[in-house]
Amino acid sequence: MTTNTQKFAAFDIDGTLVRWQFFHAIVHELGRRGFIDAETHQVIRDARMHWKQREHTESFRAYESVLVHSYLTALEKINEDDHAAVIDGVFEEYKDQLFTYTRDKLREFKKEGRLIFAVSGSHELVLQKLAVHLGIDAFIGAAFEFKDGKYTGISRTPVHDKAAALRSLVDKHGATYKGSIAIGDSESDIAMLEMVDNPIAFNPSKGLLAEATKQGWRVVIERKNVVYELESDDGKYILAKTN
Repeated sequence: MTTNTQKFAAFDIDGTLVRWQFFHAIVHELGRRGFIDAETHQVIRDARMHWKQREHTESFRAYESVLVHSYLTALEKINEDDHAAVIDGVFEEYKDQLFTYTRDKLREFKKEGRLIFAVSGSHELVLQKLAVHLGIDAFIGAAFEFKDGKYTGISRTPVHDKAAALRSLVDKHGATYKGSIAIGDSESDIAMLEMVDNPIAFNPSKGLLAEATKQGWRVVIERKNVVYELESDDGKYILAKTN
């Protein structure tokens, strides 16, 4: 009987390790290259501005909804090679635009000998490139099917069940949950964070912050060139230290 002994650290990618969202950048690049018509691209820009101006509490979700619809529509018209070229361009632009805290933690965890996992809603092609670039051992991302160079459908969207995605990585690589770590920034990461011994809510969304405070998880915030760590104190979170 084999005993799983190797510890791991799991990362969300968009907004947690990478400062922006690969998916968002890919959609905008499709528009810039003309694979999304000008009218639709303007709708995307308008939705993004509504979010940036925080016009209502659901403005980010509305922006993402526009992105998803525009992306899936564009995929029906683009060939596989052009799609891959867009992903290449986005990766080259954003591959080193990383948060200091999570970038340094990834390096620290690798030195400790941990397996590094990534669980993300971003396309598996961009995650594959990021894994090679940063030394990520294994990942699960969104998978899209193409046949004869044409898009035929979506085969995997781990963002909807990150717990199952992480479980499959742990099982496949013989890792142990003892001493495990996971870092995420949004509600979609909660299920993954609940699975590990050491969850970290990093720059958390409102929903994740509420869950983190409820469960007493570590909360870390990076703002400009300062990292703030918050700690639970009698039901409230206080600024504990900075670096």
